[in-house]
Amino acid sequence: MNGITNGDGPLVEVDSLVKYFPIRKGLLSREVGRVHAVDDVTFAVDEGETLGLVGESGCGKSTLGRTIVRLLDPTGGDVKFQGRSIGRLGHRALRPLRREMQMVFQDPYASLNPRKRVGSIIAAPLVVHGIGDKRERKKRVQELMETVGLSPEHYNRFPHEFSGGQRQRIGVARALALRPKLIVADEPVSALDVSIQSQMLNLLDDLQKELSLTYIFIAHDLGVVRHVSDRIAVMYLGKLVELSPAQELYERPIMPYTEALLSAVPIPDPDLSEKRNRIVLQGDVPSPINPPSGCRFHPRCPYMTDICRQVEPPLTNYGNDHFAACHHPLNVDVETLQRVTVSERHTPAAADESATPVDTSGPSHPVPES
Repeated sequence: MNGITNGDGPLVEVDSLVKYFPIRKGLLSREVGRVHAVDDVTFAVDEGETLGLVGESGCGKSTLGRTIVRLLDPTGGDVKFQGRSIGRLGHRALRPLRREMQMVFQDPYASLNPRKRVGSIIAAPLVVHGIGDKRERKKRVQELMETVGLSPEHYNRFPHEFSGGQRQRIGVARALALRPKLIVADEPVSALDVSIQSQMLNLLDDLQKELSLTYIFIAHDLGVVRHVSDRIAVMYLGKLVELSPAQELYERPIMPYTEALLSAVPIPDPDLSEKRNRIVLQGDVPSPINPPSGCRFHPRCPYMTDICRQVEPPLTNYGNDHFAACHHPLNVDVETLQRVTVSERHTPAAADESATPVDTSGPSHPVPES
């Protein structure tokens, strides 16, 4: 998808967003720890843009998406929608904004009520917000079903009478009912067959162009994300570790974690696949309850040095709006290293601002050919 921004500034701004889940034990349910699901994340999404959000399972992608649309309350930081702070708004104040922000959930089987007919499911947002009478709502639902490629004649069917791809289309129709500006799509194609995935991606692309939608597209399949995103944000253990235009990220990954993710993307050409250097990360993902000090990726990073253990790397701008948080960046020449700047907007508050953003004393890394 190639979203076209309108130049009026970001639609969504995520500012130092934090979401922790308390761990409680004992009769008094005392808090004994916290799961650091999202830990000091900052980025912005322009109107009409598609931002891909990627990372391993458990890195905090879905939690971040749900916190942005306020299905979860943030522990810290803020979210701004059209310049308005919504991070601390109560349920009553949030209600009008719900019409502008919707979510497509990952599981098309669990996200639809099996006891309700499809017409009732898609009409639910209209009922909640008091839009139209019964006749008008039915007409609107049938129009939505047609928009997403479903037959309006199936208005009275139950979810179990549809395939997985059709159920996901029902979820998309429900999300579109209130004509939102932002849709957070949480792995909308991961549960679908490959042939159905392409249909769903084409549908989302067409809807974006037709309705001027803005997407935050959450996925773990980097092959899919490459074709749908204008920019890509990479998360690891609750942290944003790389943020870049899509094509730039695939051609020049700077964070070693991103490089490892890209090396796992299947290549349909067996000859090219055989020649490619597959990077296998050693060890397990650390616990989000007690994340490592410094760079959270350092226990698994092949380029790790002492500074990685001690200092959290700030997100640094390596040119072309390509940000990465790494003390030993990949694919960066000496000339670029000399003019890099630390992004105050994207740098985690915990990062040591006095530290040099890039340590060039570590192992040498590949540099793009001129």
